[in-house]
Amino acid sequence: MTPRQRSIAAIAAATVLNLPFGTIYAFSVFLKPMETMLAIGRTQMTFVFALATLSLTLGMNLAPPLYRRLPPALLTVLAGAGSALGLVLTATAGGFVQLAVGYGLLFGLGGGIGFILVQQGVNQTVRSGNGLVNGYVVGLYPLGAMIGAPLFGWAIGAFGLRPTLVALAVVVCVASLVSAALMRVADIRMQDAAAAAGEVHDPRWGLFARMFAVFFLAAAAGLTVMSQAAGIVQAYGGRTGLALGATTFITGAIASARIGGGWLVDRFSVPQVATFAHLWSLAGALALTVWPGPLVAVPTLAMIGMGYGFMSGLTAGAITQYWSRNAFGHVAGRLYIAWCIAAITLPILAGWLFDRTQGYGAAVMIAGGGNLLGALVAMGLPHGRARR
Repeated sequence: MTPRQRSIAAIAAATVLNLPFGTIYAFSVFLKPMETMLAIGRTQMTFVFALATLSLTLGMNLAPPLYRRLPPALLTVLAGAGSALGLVLTATAGGFVQLAVGYGLLFGLGGGIGFILVQQGVNQTVRSGNGLVNGYVVGLYPLGAMIGAPLFGWAIGAFGLRPTLVALAVVVCVASLVSAALMRVADIRMQDAAAAAGEVHDPRWGLFARMFAVFFLAAAAGLTVMSQAAGIVQAYGGRTGLALGATTFITGAIASARIGGGWLVDRFSVPQVATFAHLWSLAGALALTVWPGPLVAVPTLAMIGMGYGFMSGLTAGAITQYWSRNAFGHVAGRLYIAWCIAAITLPILAGWLFDRTQGYGAAVMIAGGGNLLGALVAMGLPHGRARR
Protein backbone atom coordinates (compact mmCIF):
# COMPACT_ATOMS: atom_id res chain seq x y z
CA MET A 1 0.00 0.00 0.00
CA THR A 2 1.35 3.43 -0.94
CA PRO A 3 1.83 6.18 1.69
CA ARG A 4 -1.07 8.11 0.12
CA GLN A 5 -3.38 5.10 0.39
CA ARG A 6 -2.36 4.59 4.03
CA SER A 7 -3.14 8.25 4.77
CA ILE A 8 -6.57 7.95 3.14
CA ALA A 9 -7.35 4.83 5.16
CA ALA A 10 -6.24 6.52 8.40
CA ILE A 11 -8.40 9.58 7.70
CA ALA A 12 -11.33 7.32 6.84
CA ALA A 13 -10.88 5.45 10.14
CA ALA A 14 -10.97 8.76 12.02
CA THR A 15 -14.07 9.85 10.11
CA VAL A 16 -16.05 6.69 10.82
CA LEU A 17 -15.19 6.69 14.53
CA ASN A 18 -15.47 10.39 15.37
CA LEU A 19 -18.83 11.10 13.72
CA PRO A 20 -20.98 9.05 16.13
CA PHE A 21 -18.90 10.07 19.14
CA GLY A 22 -19.35 13.68 18.06
CA THR A 23 -23.04 13.42 18.90
CA ILE A 24 -21.94 14.28 22.44
CA TYR A 25 -22.11 17.86 21.16
CA ALA A 26 -25.81 17.37 20.35
CA PHE A 27 -26.45 16.81 24.04
CA SER A 28 -28.67 19.89 24.20
CA VAL A 29 -31.33 17.98 22.19
CA PHE A 30 -31.62 15.58 25.14
CA LEU A 31 -32.07 18.29 27.78
CA LYS A 32 -35.84 18.58 28.00
CA PRO A 33 -36.69 14.91 27.23
CA MET A 34 -34.28 13.64 29.89
CA GLU A 35 -35.36 16.24 32.41
CA THR A 36 -38.96 15.15 31.90
CA MET A 37 -38.17 11.43 31.90
CA LEU A 38 -36.06 11.47 35.07
CA ALA A 39 -37.59 14.50 36.84
CA ILE A 40 -34.26 16.34 37.14
CA GLY A 41 -33.20 19.97 36.57
CA ARG A 42 -30.95 21.81 34.14
CA THR A 43 -28.10 21.98 36.65
CA GLN A 44 -28.07 18.17 36.92
CA MET A 45 -28.16 17.81 33.14
CA THR A 46 -25.25 20.19 32.67
CA PHE A 47 -23.41 18.21 35.36
CA VAL A 48 -23.85 15.04 33.28
CA PHE A 49 -22.41 16.82 30.23
CA ALA A 50 -19.51 18.10 32.32
CA LEU A 51 -18.90 14.58 33.67
CA ALA A 52 -18.88 13.27 30.11
CA THR A 53 -16.20 15.80 29.19
CA LEU A 54 -14.21 14.82 32.28
CA SER A 55 -14.25 11.16 31.27
CA LEU A 56 -13.58 12.14 27.65
CA THR A 57 -10.46 14.00 28.80
CA LEU A 58 -9.42 11.08 30.99
CA GLY A 59 -9.73 8.81 27.96
CA MET A 60 -7.61 11.21 25.91
CA ASN A 61 -4.82 11.03 28.49
CA LEU A 62 -5.11 7.26 28.85
CA ALA A 63 -4.84 6.78 25.08
CA PRO A 64 -1.04 7.37 24.65
CA PRO A 65 0.10 4.71 27.16
CA LEU A 66 -2.58 2.35 25.85
CA TYR A 67 -1.74 2.67 22.14
CA ARG A 68 1.92 2.04 22.92
CA ARG A 69 0.95 -1.33 24.41
CA LEU A 70 -2.10 -2.51 22.46
CA PRO A 71 -2.70 -2.80 18.69
CA PRO A 72 -4.69 0.28 17.55
CA ALA A 73 -7.43 -1.85 15.96
CA LEU A 74 -8.03 -3.79 19.19
CA LEU A 75 -8.01 -0.62 21.26
CA THR A 76 -10.58 0.96 18.92
CA VAL A 77 -12.96 -1.97 19.37
CA LEU A 78 -12.58 -1.93 23.16
CA ALA A 79 -13.23 1.82 23.32
CA GLY A 80 -16.34 1.49 21.13
CA ALA A 81 -17.70 -1.42 23.15
CA GLY A 82 -17.31 0.49 26.42
CA SER A 83 -19.09 3.54 25.04
CA ALA A 84 -21.91 1.44 23.58
CA LEU A 85 -22.42 -0.16 26.99
CA GLY A 86 -22.63 3.31 28.51
CA LEU A 87 -25.34 4.33 26.04
CA VAL A 88 -27.35 1.19 26.83
CA LEU A 89 -27.15 2.05 30.54
CA THR A 90 -28.31 5.58 29.68
CA ALA A 91 -31.23 4.22 27.67
CA THR A 92 -32.38 2.08 30.61
CA ALA A 93 -31.70 4.69 33.29
CA GLY A 94 -34.30 5.01 36.02
CA GLY A 95 -32.56 7.86 37.81
CA PHE A 96 -29.78 10.41 37.80
CA VAL A 97 -26.99 8.09 39.02
CA GLN A 98 -27.36 5.57 36.19
CA LEU A 99 -27.53 8.42 33.67
CA ALA A 100 -24.30 9.87 35.07
CA VAL A 101 -22.50 6.51 34.99
CA GLY A 102 -23.71 5.50 31.53
CA TYR A 103 -23.46 8.76 29.60
CA GLY A 104 -21.19 10.77 31.86
CA LEU A 105 -18.54 8.11 32.50
CA LEU A 106 -18.56 5.21 30.03
CA PHE A 107 -19.64 6.98 26.84
CA GLY A 108 -17.15 9.79 27.39
CA LEU A 109 -14.25 7.52 28.34
CA GLY A 110 -14.43 5.45 25.15
CA GLY A 111 -14.82 8.56 23.03
CA GLY A 112 -11.70 10.16 24.50
CA ILE A 113 -9.54 7.09 23.90
CA GLY A 114 -10.78 6.83 20.32
CA PHE A 115 -10.35 10.54 19.61
CA ILE A 116 -6.63 10.68 20.45
CA LEU A 117 -6.01 7.23 18.97
CA VAL A 118 -7.25 8.15 15.50
CA GLN A 119 -5.60 11.59 15.60
CA GLN A 120 -2.24 10.07 16.46
CA GLY A 121 -2.72 7.57 13.65
CA VAL A 122 -3.51 10.31 11.14
CA ASN A 123 -0.45 12.33 12.18
CA GLN A 124 1.76 9.27 11.72
CA THR A 125 0.62 8.85 8.11
CA VAL A 126 0.05 12.39 6.78
CA ARG A 127 3.17 14.35 5.92
CA SER A 128 1.82 17.66 4.53
CA GLY A 129 -1.07 20.01 5.26
CA ASN A 130 -1.10 18.90 8.91
CA GLY A 131 -3.15 21.87 10.03
CA LEU A 132 -5.92 21.25 7.53
CA VAL A 133 -6.04 17.51 8.21
CA ASN A 134 -6.08 18.00 11.97
CA GLY A 135 -8.75 20.65 11.61
CA TYR A 136 -10.82 18.14 9.64
CA VAL A 137 -10.37 15.41 12.26
CA VAL A 138 -11.41 17.63 15.18
CA GLY A 139 -14.21 19.07 13.01
CA LEU A 140 -15.81 15.63 12.82
CA TYR A 141 -17.17 15.99 16.35
CA PRO A 142 -19.42 19.00 15.66
CA LEU A 143 -20.18 17.55 12.24
CA GLY A 144 -21.45 14.41 13.98
CA ALA A 145 -23.59 16.64 16.19
CA MET A 146 -24.90 18.53 13.15
CA ILE A 147 -26.04 15.23 11.63
CA GLY A 148 -27.19 13.78 14.93
CA ALA A 149 -29.25 16.71 16.26
CA PRO A 150 -32.08 16.57 13.67
CA LEU A 151 -32.00 12.76 13.65
CA PHE A 152 -32.31 12.68 17.43
CA GLY A 153 -35.10 15.24 17.36
CA TRP A 154 -37.02 13.18 14.80
CA ALA A 155 -36.32 9.81 16.46
CA ILE A 156 -37.29 11.02 19.95
CA GLY A 157 -40.58 12.32 18.58
CA ALA A 158 -41.27 9.16 16.54
CA PHE A 159 -39.96 6.39 18.83
CA GLY A 160 -39.06 7.92 22.18
CA LEU A 161 -35.84 8.79 23.98
CA ARG A 162 -34.85 5.30 25.13
CA PRO A 163 -35.01 3.58 21.69
CA THR A 164 -33.07 6.50 20.22
CA LEU A 165 -30.24 5.96 22.69
CA VAL A 166 -30.18 2.21 22.00
CA ALA A 167 -29.91 2.94 18.26
CA LEU A 168 -26.97 5.26 18.93
CA ALA A 169 -25.27 2.48 20.92
CA VAL A 170 -25.58 0.15 17.91
CA VAL A 171 -24.13 2.82 15.60
CA VAL A 172 -21.15 3.38 17.93
CA CYS A 173 -20.47 -0.36 18.07
CA VAL A 174 -20.57 -0.80 14.29
CA ALA A 175 -18.48 2.33 13.72
CA SER A 176 -15.73 1.08 16.03
CA LEU A 177 -15.54 -2.23 14.12
CA VAL A 178 -15.33 -0.47 10.74
CA SER A 179 -12.73 1.99 12.04
CA ALA A 180 -10.64 -0.86 13.44
CA ALA A 181 -10.70 -2.62 10.05
CA LEU A 182 -9.56 0.58 8.31
CA MET A 183 -6.72 0.96 10.82
CA ARG A 184 -5.52 -2.53 9.97
CA VAL A 185 -5.64 -1.66 6.29
CA ALA A 186 -3.63 1.53 6.93
CA ASP A 187 -1.03 -0.48 8.88
CA ILE A 188 -0.61 2.42 11.29
CA ARG A 189 2.55 2.63 13.40
CA MET A 190 1.74 4.76 16.43
CA GLN A 191 5.38 5.88 16.84
CA ASP A 192 7.64 7.26 14.09
CA ALA A 193 11.24 6.09 14.50
CA ALA A 194 12.44 8.96 12.29
CA ALA A 195 11.13 11.60 14.74
CA ALA A 196 12.94 12.63 17.88
CA ALA A 197 11.76 10.21 20.54
CA GLY A 198 12.86 12.45 23.42
CA GLU A 199 10.36 15.13 22.44
CA VAL A 200 7.46 12.92 23.45
CA HIS A 201 8.12 13.91 27.06
CA ASP A 202 9.26 17.50 26.39
CA PRO A 203 6.25 19.63 27.43
CA ARG A 204 7.94 23.06 26.92
CA TRP A 205 5.99 24.30 29.90
CA GLY A 206 5.99 28.04 29.15
CA LEU A 207 4.53 27.53 25.68
CA PHE A 208 2.20 24.82 26.95
CA ALA A 209 0.80 27.08 29.69
CA ARG A 210 0.00 29.86 27.23
CA MET A 211 -1.65 27.45 24.76
CA PHE A 212 -3.58 25.94 27.66
CA ALA A 213 -4.96 29.33 28.73
CA VAL A 214 -5.89 30.45 25.22
CA PHE A 215 -7.66 27.15 24.48
CA PHE A 216 -9.47 27.14 27.83
CA LEU A 217 -10.93 30.62 27.37
CA ALA A 218 -12.23 29.80 23.90
CA ALA A 219 -13.59 26.40 24.94
CA ALA A 220 -15.49 27.80 27.96
CA ALA A 221 -17.60 30.00 25.69
CA GLY A 222 -17.93 27.45 22.90
CA LEU A 223 -18.90 24.52 25.10
CA THR A 224 -21.60 26.57 26.78
CA VAL A 225 -23.14 27.12 23.36
CA MET A 226 -22.65 23.54 22.20
CA SER A 227 -24.01 21.90 25.33
CA GLN A 228 -27.07 24.15 25.65
CA ALA A 229 -27.69 25.61 22.20
CA ALA A 230 -31.32 24.50 21.97
CA GLY A 231 -32.05 25.66 25.51
CA ILE A 232 -30.38 29.05 24.95
CA VAL A 233 -32.38 29.74 21.79
CA GLN A 234 -35.59 28.80 23.61
CA ALA A 235 -34.62 31.07 26.52
CA TYR A 236 -34.35 33.96 24.05
CA GLY A 237 -37.88 33.25 22.80
CA GLY A 238 -37.32 30.67 20.06
CA ARG A 239 -39.74 27.79 19.55
CA THR A 240 -38.75 24.11 19.52
CA GLY A 241 -38.40 23.93 15.74
CA LEU A 242 -36.10 26.96 15.64
CA ALA A 243 -34.10 25.60 18.58
CA LEU A 244 -33.47 22.24 16.86
CA GLY A 245 -32.65 23.96 13.57
CA ALA A 246 -30.30 26.33 15.39
CA THR A 247 -28.48 23.41 17.01
CA THR A 248 -27.87 21.88 13.59
CA PHE A 249 -26.77 25.20 12.10
CA ILE A 250 -24.50 26.09 15.02
CA THR A 251 -22.76 22.70 15.15
CA GLY A 252 -22.29 22.83 11.38
CA ALA A 253 -20.74 26.29 11.68
CA ILE A 254 -18.40 25.03 14.41
CA ALA A 255 -17.39 22.02 12.30
CA SER A 256 -16.55 24.35 9.39
CA ALA A 257 -14.63 26.64 11.74
CA ARG A 258 -12.55 23.76 13.07
CA ILE A 259 -11.50 22.83 9.55
CA GLY A 260 -10.96 26.52 8.82
CA GLY A 261 -8.80 26.96 11.91
CA GLY A 262 -6.53 24.15 10.78
CA TRP A 263 -6.37 25.57 7.25
CA LEU A 264 -5.60 29.07 8.54
CA VAL A 265 -2.72 27.92 10.75
CA ASP A 266 -1.07 26.37 7.67
CA ARG A 267 -1.02 29.88 6.15
CA PHE A 268 -0.85 32.38 9.02
CA SER A 269 0.96 32.45 12.34
CA VAL A 270 -0.54 30.79 15.41
CA PRO A 271 -0.95 34.06 17.39
CA GLN A 272 -2.72 35.74 14.46
CA VAL A 273 -5.27 32.95 14.08
CA ALA A 274 -5.78 32.56 17.84
CA THR A 275 -6.38 36.28 18.33
CA PHE A 276 -8.84 36.34 15.43
CA ALA A 277 -10.72 33.35 16.90
CA HIS A 278 -11.27 35.07 20.23
CA LEU A 279 -12.26 38.41 18.70
CA TRP A 280 -14.80 36.66 16.46
CA SER A 281 -16.44 35.05 19.51
CA LEU A 282 -16.34 38.35 21.37
CA ALA A 283 -18.19 40.07 18.53
CA GLY A 284 -20.97 37.47 18.76
CA ALA A 285 -21.30 37.85 22.54
CA LEU A 286 -21.48 41.64 22.28
CA ALA A 287 -24.11 41.52 19.52
CA LEU A 288 -26.33 39.13 21.49
CA THR A 289 -26.00 41.29 24.61
CA VAL A 290 -27.00 44.45 22.74
CA TRP A 291 -29.77 42.87 20.60
CA PRO A 292 -31.26 39.92 22.54
CA GLY A 293 -33.85 37.88 20.67
CA PRO A 294 -34.36 34.47 19.00
CA LEU A 295 -33.41 35.53 15.46
CA VAL A 296 -30.30 37.35 16.66
CA ALA A 297 -29.41 34.49 19.02
CA VAL A 298 -28.91 31.95 16.23
CA PRO A 299 -26.17 33.74 14.23
CA THR A 300 -24.48 35.23 17.30
CA LEU A 301 -24.36 31.90 19.13
CA ALA A 302 -22.89 30.47 15.94
CA MET A 303 -20.19 33.17 16.06
CA ILE A 304 -19.35 32.33 19.68
CA GLY A 305 -19.16 28.64 18.80
CA MET A 306 -17.14 29.32 15.64
CA GLY A 307 -14.50 31.18 17.66
CA TYR A 308 -14.08 28.03 19.70
CA GLY A 309 -14.08 26.01 16.48
CA PHE A 310 -11.30 28.13 14.96
CA MET A 311 -9.33 27.72 18.19
CA SER A 312 -9.85 23.96 18.27
CA GLY A 313 -8.62 23.45 14.70
CA LEU A 314 -5.74 25.84 15.35
CA THR A 315 -4.72 23.99 18.53
CA ALA A 316 -4.47 20.63 16.74
CA GLY A 317 -2.44 22.23 13.94
CA ALA A 318 -0.24 24.18 16.36
CA ILE A 319 0.82 21.00 18.16
CA THR A 320 2.39 19.77 14.92
CA GLN A 321 4.29 23.08 14.65
CA TYR A 322 5.59 23.21 18.21
CA TRP A 323 6.20 19.52 18.99
CA SER A 324 7.33 16.30 17.28
CA ARG A 325 4.65 14.10 15.65
CA ASN A 326 5.46 11.35 18.16
CA ALA A 327 4.43 13.73 20.93
CA PHE A 328 1.09 14.62 19.36
CA GLY A 329 -1.16 12.37 21.43
CA HIS A 330 0.78 13.06 24.62
CA VAL A 331 0.60 16.87 24.25
CA ALA A 332 -2.95 16.90 22.86
CA GLY A 333 -4.24 14.85 25.78
CA ARG A 334 -2.76 17.32 28.25
CA LEU A 335 -4.04 20.33 26.35
CA TYR A 336 -7.54 18.88 26.31
CA ILE A 337 -7.52 19.12 30.09
CA ALA A 338 -8.18 22.81 29.40
CA TRP A 339 -11.22 21.75 27.39
CA CYS A 340 -12.36 19.63 30.32
CA ILE A 341 -11.98 22.44 32.85
CA ALA A 342 -13.87 24.71 30.47
CA ALA A 343 -16.74 22.21 30.36
CA ILE A 344 -17.12 22.09 34.14
CA THR A 345 -16.98 25.85 34.68
CA LEU A 346 -18.96 28.19 32.44
CA PRO A 347 -21.50 25.63 31.09
CA ILE A 348 -22.41 24.56 34.63
CA LEU A 349 -22.46 28.18 35.79
CA ALA A 350 -24.71 29.01 32.85
CA GLY A 351 -27.09 26.17 33.79
CA TRP A 352 -27.11 27.33 37.42
CA LEU A 353 -27.85 30.91 36.37
CA PHE A 354 -30.62 29.70 34.06
CA ASP A 355 -32.30 27.75 36.87
CA ARG A 356 -32.43 30.96 38.90
CA THR A 357 -33.07 33.63 36.26
CA GLN A 358 -34.58 31.65 33.34
CA GLY A 359 -32.09 33.45 31.08
CA TYR A 360 -28.55 33.27 29.69
CA GLY A 361 -27.66 36.98 29.49
CA ALA A 362 -25.12 36.91 32.32
CA ALA A 363 -23.42 33.77 30.96
CA VAL A 364 -23.04 35.41 27.53
CA MET A 365 -21.39 38.46 29.11
CA ILE A 366 -18.99 36.26 31.08
CA ALA A 367 -18.10 34.37 27.88
CA GLY A 368 -17.35 37.64 26.12
CA GLY A 369 -15.04 38.73 28.93
CA GLY A 370 -13.15 35.46 28.64
CA ASN A 371 -12.76 35.95 24.89
CA LEU A 372 -11.31 39.42 25.43
CA LEU A 373 -8.74 38.02 27.86
CA GLY A 374 -8.03 35.14 25.48
CA ALA A 375 -7.25 37.54 22.62
CA LEU A 376 -4.74 39.40 24.81
CA VAL A 377 -2.99 36.19 25.86
CA ALA A 378 -2.97 34.83 22.29
CA MET A 379 -0.96 37.80 21.04
CA GLY A 380 2.05 36.52 23.00
CA LEU A 381 2.19 33.05 21.42
CA PRO A 382 5.38 32.27 19.44
CA HIS A 383 5.47 32.19 15.64
CA GLY A 384 7.48 28.95 15.46
CA ARG A 385 7.10 26.51 12.59
CA ALA A 386 7.01 22.71 12.60
CA ARG A 387 9.58 20.82 14.65
CA ARG A 388 10.21 17.51 12.90
